[in-house]
Amino acid sequence: MNVHSSKYKCSECGKCLKSKDALMIHRRSHSGERPFECSVCSKRFMTSSHLAVHSRIHSGQKPYKCHVCDRAFRESGHLNRHVRVHTGEKPYRCSLCNKSFSHSSHLQRHKRHLHSNRRPHHCPYCGLQFKSSHDLKYHARVHTDAKLYSCRHCSNRFRWLYQLKRHLLKSHNEGTWFTCDVCEKKFVTRHDLNIHLFRHEDVKPYVCSECPKRFCTAAELKSHHLVHTDYKQLCCVLCCKYFKCKQSVVKHFKRCAKKLGCSRPFLF
Repeated sequence: MNVHSSKYKCSECGKCLKSKDALMIHRRSHSGERPFECSVCSKRFMTSSHLAVHSRIHSGQKPYKCHVCDRAFRESGHLNRHVRVHTGEKPYRCSLCNKSFSHSSHLQRHKRHLHSNRRPHHCPYCGLQFKSSHDLKYHARVHTDAKLYSCRHCSNRFRWLYQLKRHLLKSHNEGTWFTCDVCEKKFVTRHDLNIHLFRHEDVKPYVCSECPKRFCTAAELKSHHLVHTDYKQLCCVLCCKYFKCKQSVVKHFKRCAKKLGCSRPFLF
């Protein structure tokens, strides 16, 4: 540890910072203080640099240009990620299978979905299996119709956070859309925008182990894998018939519930 950094130590978490200013900014992560406000949409930020980057959304400024194809970006990190499309650089390597990825998030998803097959948590309603109790609780909302997210401006409630964010943007003009630099399509979350950008750049990091097909997302690869297997892990709780994919069991379950005269079948 730097001998000078100990005097700039956060009293909340013990982290040591390089300077007094860095410590002051870090403390805002604990206090929630956001002193820098956007003059256009009133969104607030912890630092002036974060505000400056955000302001480019309103001004349309894109100062970071690719030297290969002249595409421009609002943030240097976005440019660095894009450049790997041209260079083919994949600095993030899986320690289990040596597969390489251009982004750290792709590596993490790869490990999560392809190197961990244990799913000990079973949904009591539809038989779906999950790797964690958190994933199971998240999924169970489709059956219970629980709406945990409420709008602070009106009486509307939502099952999923992204639905609340979309409502705030569309109905109350609160928040910021994530806009594609290529086609100007708008998205509620940065994650959705990033997946969309992969399609423009024809980036398909997920490769099927059984055939040459490639996919933009782990979910698409997982769905494709069903083509190569006869394993049916999903069971209808009403008649015990098994299915390969969620869409099939959901469609069957509704028909089965109607046929058996269930007055209020579980919600999907």
